[in-house]
Amino acid sequence: MKKRLKLGVLGSGKGSNFRAVVEQINDGKLDAEVRIVISDVSDAGILSYARDYQIPALYVHPGKYRTKLEEEVEHDIVRLLQEANVELVVLAGFMRVVKRPLLEGFPRAIINIHPSLLPDFPGLEAWKQALVAGVPVTGCSVHYVEAGVDTGEIIDQRTVPICRETRQNHCMLEFRRRNTSFYLR
Repeated sequence: MKKRLKLGVLGSGKGSNFRAVVEQINDGKLDAEVRIVISDVSDAGILSYARDYQIPALYVHPGKYRTKLEEEVEHDIVRLLQEANVELVVLAGFMRVVKRPLLEGFPRAIINIHPSLLPDFPGLEAWKQALVAGVPVTGCSVHYVEAGVDTGEIIDQRTVPICRETRQNHCMLEFRRRNTSFYLR
């Protein structure tokens, strides 16, 4: 019997990327199990989805910083992930920069999905950056997480044509529909 990959998911938002991962697992397309979901936002949708799937879901208070977690909070997250026997950490809409404690606790074992064809448009609201830049195509990158923002080795990428004639929300929905399915292949 093949060993299932044990995942820990960190997220800050609605949970659409997390749901895509769980759906791949449930459909037999991904041989993995989500062991724990952790969010830095107390009312994040990802926590509700995790509970719906009967996956342990925890909120951690991020501390005083807006773009990163306090170091002791990252140490707590590492402990929680290790206690859950996590082998791979998936950032699914996690809106904080990962620092030393997590990077050292899970070396080359943290991946992120980013809504652009990296190295273009790293950081926040990448799909809006692509629209403003006027590029004809954007996409999605899955990459390993390292100390820089969206600078880790790219694992895979997918493209999506820019849909200028429609609202930005429609573009993002189309982007998510097309790109979350390849997250952990």
